[in-house]
Amino acid sequence: MPYSPKSFHSRPSHHPPLTRRSWFLVFCVLLGLSGFLFGSIALLRTSGSGYACKDFKPRSVSVVWERGRGGGGEIGLDGDRMTKRHKVMGFVGIQTGFDSVGRRRSLRSTWMPSDRLGLQRLEESTGLAFRFVIGRSSDRSKMSALKKEVAQFDDFLLLDIEEQYSKLPYKTLAFFKAAYELFDSEFYVKADDDIYLRPDRLSLLLAKERSHTQTYIGCMKKGRVFTDPKLKWYEPLSDLLGNEYFLHAYGPIYALSADVVASLVALRNNSFRMFSNEDVTIGAWMLAMNINHENNRALCEPECTPSSIAVWDIPKCSGLCNPEKRLLELHQKESCSSSPTVESDEE
Repeated sequence: MPYSPKSFHSRPSHHPPLTRRSWFLVFCVLLGLSGFLFGSIALLRTSGSGYACKDFKPRSVSVVWERGRGGGGEIGLDGDRMTKRHKVMGFVGIQTGFDSVGRRRSLRSTWMPSDRLGLQRLEESTGLAFRFVIGRSSDRSKMSALKKEVAQFDDFLLLDIEEQYSKLPYKTLAFFKAAYELFDSEFYVKADDDIYLRPDRLSLLLAKERSHTQTYIGCMKKGRVFTDPKLKWYEPLSDLLGNEYFLHAYGPIYALSADVVASLVALRNNSFRMFSNEDVTIGAWMLAMNINHENNRALCEPECTPSSIAVWDIPKCSGLCNPEKRLLELHQKESCSSSPTVESDEE
């Protein structure tokens, strides 16, 4: 039977047109591939330039004041972000509160830099580290606003202790204990957020050679004990104090040497006598220790002078009156912000 080739008539293949869903899937695949490609290039560039994220460790640290047995307390770092103490000549904790946003704004517009590089340069030039010190609040809106400010400026030391004026002695103790754990410093300075400060002159004061390792530096005072409950500085424990206060530093700024703070850190929290006023409380603790009281009037000048370190409206206000405005006014004066330093006669 003769071979007759078969003819195959192939039916034309029919491909349905791409739907919108198909086009979307194709687009997603292409977008993913391009993202992977650009991400790989960026990663290679980053590793080649030597840039390291670890160079940008946050400066703000949250400190938890844990309560141990027997009423004692220990300082723990939130998240254990710092493994060793940062070495400085002096650590300055600027005590502030939730209602002091304007004061912090004025300070960052005057002697305290508002950016982290500026803070770093100030630390390198003076040997001093500066942080705002604040506790916590049960008000969520206040805590939310603080969180945003911390993220923006990164210049806080956050204490896990309730922020209240009536609890300033407790906050002050928590501050010194936290500062000691975080910073290996020769001096620890407590300062308020309503004084005008010359960091360069404070650095010179702290750098002086001293024969006594346990030192309490401040603008020293005495005065009558207030026994009237209607007065602002009323002291409920006045019977323990008598008619006149012992020698102690004004509250707006004073400094304790490392050995003094180490002694405070070693004691249990419930072993401290807490008076109503923070400066009196610190002064009472200093009486119980073998420390040297160093009186320096340059820490409480009412006007800027060639030797002034801290300026505030003594004795009219316990700080600057109307500090938000006065800080800016003082900074505009050459005698305050840029005058050369003249050695003080204070010893």
